[in-house]
Amino acid sequence: MSATMTDVIWQPKGEYLNSRVADFMNKHGLKDWQQLIKKSSDDTEWFWQSAVEYMGFQWSRPYDQLMDQSGGFPWTKWFVGGQINIAANCLDWQLEAGHKSGARTSVGRDHMALIWQGEDGATRKLTYGELNDMSGKVAAVLTKLGVQAGDAVGIYMPMVPEVVAVLFGCLKVGAVAVPVFSGYGAQALAARIEDSEAKVLFTADFGKRKGKLINIKNDVDEAAKKLPGLKHVVVLKHVGNSINWVDGRDLWFDEVVDAAAPAPTKMDLPAEHPSMYLYTSGTTGKPKGCVHTHAGALAQIAKELGFTYDVRPDDVFFWVSDIGWMMGPWEMIGVTFWGGTIVIFEGAPTHPTPDILWQMVEHHKVTTLGISPTAIRSLRTFGDEWVHKHDLSTLRMLGSTGEAWDEDSYMWYFDNVGGKRCPIMNISGGTEIVGCLLMPLPVMPIKACSLGGAGLGMDVDVFDEAGNSIKNAIGHLVCKKPAPSMTKGFLKDPDRYLETYFSKFPGVWYHGDWAKVDNDGAFFLFGRSDDTIKVAGKRVGPGEVESVLVEHTKIAEAAVIGVPHEIKGDALVCFVVLNPNIDESAELEKELRYMVGERLGAVLRPEIVHFVQSLPKTRSGKIVRATIRRRYLGEPVGDLSSVENPDALESIKPLAVK
Repeated sequence: MSATMTDVIWQPKGEYLNSRVADFMNKHGLKDWQQLIKKSSDDTEWFWQSAVEYMGFQWSRPYDQLMDQSGGFPWTKWFVGGQINIAANCLDWQLEAGHKSGARTSVGRDHMALIWQGEDGATRKLTYGELNDMSGKVAAVLTKLGVQAGDAVGIYMPMVPEVVAVLFGCLKVGAVAVPVFSGYGAQALAARIEDSEAKVLFTADFGKRKGKLINIKNDVDEAAKKLPGLKHVVVLKHVGNSINWVDGRDLWFDEVVDAAAPAPTKMDLPAEHPSMYLYTSGTTGKPKGCVHTHAGALAQIAKELGFTYDVRPDDVFFWVSDIGWMMGPWEMIGVTFWGGTIVIFEGAPTHPTPDILWQMVEHHKVTTLGISPTAIRSLRTFGDEWVHKHDLSTLRMLGSTGEAWDEDSYMWYFDNVGGKRCPIMNISGGTEIVGCLLMPLPVMPIKACSLGGAGLGMDVDVFDEAGNSIKNAIGHLVCKKPAPSMTKGFLKDPDRYLETYFSKFPGVWYHGDWAKVDNDGAFFLFGRSDDTIKVAGKRVGPGEVESVLVEHTKIAEAAVIGVPHEIKGDALVCFVVLNPNIDESAELEKELRYMVGERLGAVLRPEIVHFVQSLPKTRSGKIVRATIRRRYLGEPVGDLSSVENPDALESIKPLAVK
């Protein structure tokens, strides 16, 4: 099936029209989704107060004031005077079945909370009771180690069941969780633990990926040399191979956690108490620590999992993610809030066979699958037959985030994985919001590659350079009013926070994405605005060119950069990965160059197209164009700790400008 971004490819019917957001609309007398988005944007205070009440938040003390803007938009405080704990809402409240609060009903101790699978097919499961008990024991261990409410705790672990318990254990005791991707090296780990001042770090002996063991404990030991404030390292015996051991500092997870009596959840946390420091994964410069609160993070995450993904207790929710990417904590918190079951996977989506994900969907009866566009582009190269071998009929929703889609890959996902019947709930926001600026709803028609409408309660718009609202043209994605989950600055760096989000359009959150909204209210993304290339006075986003390139049947992936040109200012240089069994040739290179020129205009015809084996990416699947550009131009590439496959840069090095 082919489609363009003007085509509606999915219309809501049946169960989608009876979703939770439809119930919310009915309760407030709203006739359709357009009216809901408009009211929630025009009156964000009405929305957040109504949504939190509808969702059935458990406050240990009700808030006195919804928001306090006396410090200005960037420093807005939410749910003033209230006390709440994420863990109490997601785990404790679920333990006795049948309680009702707002739109949810508690599921009981024996309801399945978590399914884990490894690359080798091994599985483990935890009920809500078992997950709560393990989290309570982690909380007790933290207390015994001297961790108090407000202290940071590092989490540098593979995607195993214990990582979920550690996250909730931190939340239970009021500690601030600092998740770090276990594929990062010692330098990246040290930077995040030093910045957050964590005194306790949870890790494992080894991780597993693509059939190989990764000695993450070695990276901990290396990082610890630069961390005099790190007092304790709690090590999960995941593989069992011998590791370096530091007496007095290192503790075995099973020994200390199994021996502990579960600690009660701390219930008197102020609404603005920090819950997580989530670090952005830029490839240069100091990582930015985003500060998220208990009430703010829960409000945004519960809204998205409840209103966009309509998570119910019988749902099995699988987002291909890691604890170090915000989508990890996002699914863990959001799905358990609504009493669903999460699936977590330790491994790569193409190993040991290209159908490992489709096997998991079939075996675990997954109802919602979320994945990045990059991963879909990779899986698509193996052919449709790997998908069609499996029964994916339990799926009712697909999810995606992380980057802009190209139409061919989007439609492959829609047609082959979703069987043309599941909506792609394509969301976009960021670590800084621990949620979305843009999100579809199950009651709205969906156009190919779109992100639905503005996130509920977010007052999102598209601005031109002068700060005017525009339609049907590419501009800057902005948010005109504060929202509960926006980061409380950057940890220890308030000036950088203000410069990043509030310097371009004073009094407005500038997100840094190119976007467009059409007359029907459908939003589309076109990549990061700081990636923009100016060729002979014409601005173009790399994603626009990349989308053209991957339409070619022989191309799997593409990355585009701008390089200095004495006449044009910038010229386009493209890097493409070929589909299997396709040979590179001068004829194909010429064909691709002229294809871009025909689609986008002759002035944007690339100078050259390079064929490479792979493209360097972050763990979340984002292509690191800035790093590619620096390598190509022979400039220092900077810190590569957030790049999952830095070896991919080696294929670019011989092509570099001399």
